[in-house]
Amino acid sequence: MILPRKMKLVELTALEKDIDAVVEYLGRRSLMQFTEQYEEQAVINDERLESPEKLAEFQQLEENEKKKANDIEEKLEEIREAAAYLGLELPAEPYETSRLPTADDEVLREKICSSALGLRARETKEKNEKQKLENALTESKAFTALNAPFSELDQLSYLTLRVGRLDMRGQAEVRKNLSDRAAIIPLDNGKILAASSRIGRFALDSELKKRSFTPIAIPKDYLGIPAELLASLESRQKLTESNLEAIAEEKGKMLSEYRRPLLSLSASYAMANITEQVKQKLVATKSTYLLTGWMPADSLNSIAAEIVAITSGRIGIRTLNPDEVPSVRDGSEKVPTALSHGKFAKIFEPLVFSYGAPLYGAIDPTSFVAVFFTLLFGVMFGDVGQGLVLALMGLLLLQKDSKFTRSYKNFGGPLVAVGISSMIMGLLYGAVFSNETLLEAPTLAVTGFLANTPAGAYFGWSAVPKILHLMPEKGSLDKLFYFFGFTLALGVILNSTGLVFNIINQFIKKNYEKALFSKTGIAGALFFWYAIGIAVRLILNDRLRWFDIPCLAIPLLSIFFGEALGRFISGERPILKEGLMVFIIEGIVEILETFSSYISNSVSFLRVGAFALSHTVLSFITFTMAGIVARGSSFGPVFSLVVIIFGNGIIIVLEGMIVAIQVTRLQYYEFFSKFFTETGVRFAPFRFRKE
Repeated sequence: MILPRKMKLVELTALEKDIDAVVEYLGRRSLMQFTEQYEEQAVINDERLESPEKLAEFQQLEENEKKKANDIEEKLEEIREAAAYLGLELPAEPYETSRLPTADDEVLREKICSSALGLRARETKEKNEKQKLENALTESKAFTALNAPFSELDQLSYLTLRVGRLDMRGQAEVRKNLSDRAAIIPLDNGKILAASSRIGRFALDSELKKRSFTPIAIPKDYLGIPAELLASLESRQKLTESNLEAIAEEKGKMLSEYRRPLLSLSASYAMANITEQVKQKLVATKSTYLLTGWMPADSLNSIAAEIVAITSGRIGIRTLNPDEVPSVRDGSEKVPTALSHGKFAKIFEPLVFSYGAPLYGAIDPTSFVAVFFTLLFGVMFGDVGQGLVLALMGLLLLQKDSKFTRSYKNFGGPLVAVGISSMIMGLLYGAVFSNETLLEAPTLAVTGFLANTPAGAYFGWSAVPKILHLMPEKGSLDKLFYFFGFTLALGVILNSTGLVFNIINQFIKKNYEKALFSKTGIAGALFFWYAIGIAVRLILNDRLRWFDIPCLAIPLLSIFFGEALGRFISGERPILKEGLMVFIIEGIVEILETFSSYISNSVSFLRVGAFALSHTVLSFITFTMAGIVARGSSFGPVFSLVVIIFGNGIIIVLEGMIVAIQVTRLQYYEFFSKFFTETGVRFAPFRFRKE
């Protein structure tokens, strides 16, 4: 489309019981961009402040919304914790098929989170127990060979050991109170071994005393650590390891059972979380919500019908044209720009938006960018084989869905387009992976056949091995100059298109001064086109005519007096806004800029031919070096193949990047600069998924 989609400001008044369904629908359809009223949140209107009761009601409403949002956030965090424990990576965004959670989903969430987090608590407890046992066993073994009484070991090391009897309840209470500061190891017949660091001995003794701990006397002459205590520690350690293995097995089964439900629940609660964030920013009363935003006019009827069906008619819909919105009329708000393209033009939207969004109501240049970008790239990078590589790379980026390719997915479509363009131009140049002889026979056969047709006889076609000769050689210099003339002609077309766009845009904005008298308006365009006409006439051996001077002078004088003429026509006074001297200086500068910009903008397109020639030269060098290497030794053919592959790789990567940069530069500076004098706001509808 030449113009962006028409937009409407839509106000939806939904009941409290329908708001979730409405927000969910809008998030799925991605066709409504909330206005600043949504972004800045409701300004409490006078009606809410009429009485303390209404203010209290409003504050209570806000508190309830925040509470519900926090509740959803906590539940989502529980799901994430459970998934993280099970080693499951959750989606960053809701799925296309996700829905808001139901009562059944909440029951399932509680079951899964309770099971997973409960298992995590058990595992943590067993790991802590294992660590305590390992520490106690390590310290105990360190003293088994000491020739010292057991009763004195706590005075000779950092380890404090207590052996005695303590019932199960007492053991549990000591573990709870001392946490990780001591290890309580059950032995046989109700006996325990309590171990702590020397620093924690007083806390240990205090807790044991409270729980009626009965010490067991170890013979005074017993040296080192009793063997039965070491055996009990080792037995308890093995039991803990066995418990951890069982937990790991249970964890694996749990992951297998809960993988899909967890993924689905995560997406559903993420959607619910986004919905609550939206609701917090909406203008609301106790029973209604107001959603205000921009929507494409061509989608309005179908969207309205579906929302009415969803809410069973419990919805109020009001629409406004942009010129009916006060903030748009006074210039404080820009209408968002939504573009509509086919598959080919759509892949070049990121290139346009990287420069700026077209102004709403102005011409959309995307389709022209798609054509010019593809054509210019192909002209500079013409090679059948190398173009095929670029096209295959683009297809790979479009089809593979990994973290790496997802980041570069926007480059897939343009790569396919420029790859095909390069292949077509490569057929004209007769180049396949830098080889310029491979296509000579097929080209000769095709051109010979065409030469024998009536059209060939009429136009004087002849059989040739190459359609376009870029390498300077005998008999091809004329064609080379014609080729550079062709690139200049492309520049004239691109510059002229930008001028026409600017003139139309200025008339749309009712900025008649710039449309008529600026260097990128009608005056500048007439000067540029007439100057090009003179240049063509001179090339064709014509001469200057008497009327050429006034035909060039009138547009230049219009540019010189442009501001004054604009103020005179619009009725603004004074006509010379900044005075006579400033007016004269500005006019002279404007004339100089007009000359310099049109000359540089046109000559700049010679780089298209220059890079096409450099591409051919690099290809020639690659095959020349391959030929030299091939004659050097018995392994020459192998080395030659390596040179060809390496040379083509360099050309594809390095020159491909350089050509892409140059084409982008030509689009930005020679095309966009003509009419992109003011950028708009890109249409960014509310959606659950950002990708």
